[in-house]
Amino acid sequence: MRRPLTLFAVLAVLLSVAAAPTGRTPADQTRTPGTPAYTVELRSDATGAHWHGHERITFANASPEPLREVYLRLWDNFRGGCASPSVRMSGLDGTFEVACTALRVPLPRPLAQGASGTVEFDLAIDVPDGIDRFGRDGAFSFVGNALPVLAVRDGAGWHLDPYSELGESFYALTSDFAVTLDHPADLSVPATGTAVDTPGEPGRTVTRATAKRVREFAWAAGPFSRIAGQSGNGVRIAVYSVAAVNAEDARKMLDLSLRTIDAHSANYGTYPYGDLAVVLDNAFPFGGMEYPAFVLARIRPSAVIHELAHQWWYGIVGDDQYHAPWLDESFAEYAMDLALNDTGEGCTAATPWKAAAEHLTNPMSYWDTHPDRYEAVIYDHGSCALHELRRLIGPDTMSALLRDYAHAHWNGVSTTAEFKDAAQAATRVDLGPFWREHRID
Repeated sequence: MRRPLTLFAVLAVLLSVAAAPTGRTPADQTRTPGTPAYTVELRSDATGAHWHGHERITFANASPEPLREVYLRLWDNFRGGCASPSVRMSGLDGTFEVACTALRVPLPRPLAQGASGTVEFDLAIDVPDGIDRFGRDGAFSFVGNALPVLAVRDGAGWHLDPYSELGESFYALTSDFAVTLDHPADLSVPATGTAVDTPGEPGRTVTRATAKRVREFAWAAGPFSRIAGQSGNGVRIAVYSVAAVNAEDARKMLDLSLRTIDAHSANYGTYPYGDLAVVLDNAFPFGGMEYPAFVLARIRPSAVIHELAHQWWYGIVGDDQYHAPWLDESFAEYAMDLALNDTGEGCTAATPWKAAAEHLTNPMSYWDTHPDRYEAVIYDHGSCALHELRRLIGPDTMSALLRDYAHAHWNGVSTTAEFKDAAQAATRVDLGPFWREHRID
């Protein structure tokens, strides 16, 4: 995701004081809860901005360490906070933490490794005024990160990081979603996954969306215009546009998306989801925002290409976006450059360091307090570092490295250490000086 820097001055101060509880540290590095599956049934009001229904989550403990509780992330409560939460749950006992964006749910009894658990609750979602990844633009609602999802526990403990308006805080394991959205028939509801519409009650439509092995689920609702096509590799792409988008621009973005999804597939592995929804609105306060098989974007080729690259870099090859944002943003920006035939010549001189504390591998807690440098380092210097790595080890070796790395981490989680190891294993060139030059720790 790329955002304008003018939004960040006040937010940086607020976010810098938000402490992330770490919990006790398990003895092993296993990521758990594993194999999550979400079953959701929601019904909207006449506007598509207010939803209510039920959510059920099943999971297993993948770790030898007993699982005594789970945490649910309610990211969109960042906006209203505890005083006026946008996501409300009932029928489930728990304790809110992290400004009501995390709910600790004690389990009835500890789950041993391999044992399964279930949590379920009634759910209400109110999309706030103001366009954003979770927000409204007139008759159009964008519902990103609204479903409560399981937090991850690994060797560092529970990941309960604060929301970042500047970038992303999200970190999830691949999951299965079965989401039923009952809405007025005059509203289109593009969503993550493969969706089937059937008639509901008089004047209503039921959209059933199924998504396998994805990290998030998002949707939108409104009187969108829709056009669709199929890529050479058979990926079905639909472009949904708000009223202010003209038909010619929508067609250009569809054609671009059809070409790009196959180009990224050739570079990083075949796109696995079958369907993709692209939602266009030039009023977004960011260039674009990615979700699995669902992106929000301005009418800007670079934004569309970048967000489609995120289908691999975070969607398929996951990472801890709060603690290592470069692992998806720098990689997506590099993929965008390649698609635009930009080789990054002279980029090192164009992206100088401004402070000794700047490192490409800094977490969002650093960038939220240095917002004016986030884009310059994570996007510009990050993509530059990958261009320079390509020049150092050779283009064929670099292409094979990224393709093999994506394959090795398909539906898994990437770390900086693992990427450095994979890069060094791919070449006889000593990469130590390179990592130091580009501050990849």
